[in-house]
Amino acid sequence: MAALRGREVGARRPALRYDAGVSHFFAYLARMKFIQRWGLMRNTSSENIQEHSLQVAMIAHALALLHNERVGREAVDPARTALLAVFHDAEEVITGDVPSPIKYFNPRVREAVADLGEVAKRKLIEMAPPTLRSAYEPLFFARPEDAEAWRLVKLADRLCAYLKCVEEAKAGNREFERAEESIRRDLEAAGDPDVARFVATYVPSFRLTLDELN
Repeated sequence: MAALRGREVGARRPALRYDAGVSHFFAYLARMKFIQRWGLMRNTSSENIQEHSLQVAMIAHALALLHNERVGREAVDPARTALLAVFHDAEEVITGDVPSPIKYFNPRVREAVADLGEVAKRKLIEMAPPTLRSAYEPLFFARPEDAEAWRLVKLADRLCAYLKCVEEAKAGNREFERAEESIRRDLEAAGDPDVARFVATYVPSFRLTLDELN
């Protein structure tokens, strides 16, 4: 057995082979889990953009379903909406998450951050194999036919920020109080009936403990 173990240890593993056109695309996307949100705030629970994107996708999907139910037809594709949400912050693997007080400091800064995001998106797309770029490009760069889906993704993004504030408040962290008030006003000002329905139906449960949920 010892000799056998020796042979296993000393055995040479076959070299991994790569195509000449190796792509860093998914390796970069996998780094979403390292990009932390709310960097200027004291958090009781950290949140990275990979976790955030999943929650945005789930809520955007729900908003699309609520929207279609309300208008009585499939005005927006829920699956497409969820897919756009999965990639909505992907460029932050290059730029990092820019905190809102910096991003919205003034119009010039906001424009510069937006331009930086566009450059980062383009860099990511160029990492994808040429045969797949046309499939991924619409997930990074908005197209007119996806306008309604993107509107719901943005609303879901704000809802997720609001839920983060709610969860931090539940944990006794006052750091997010003003953010919660500000985001709630933004959501109310949007006047979207599907957001209002989501808030009324689902948000109260986020204030409960596990025992209360059960």
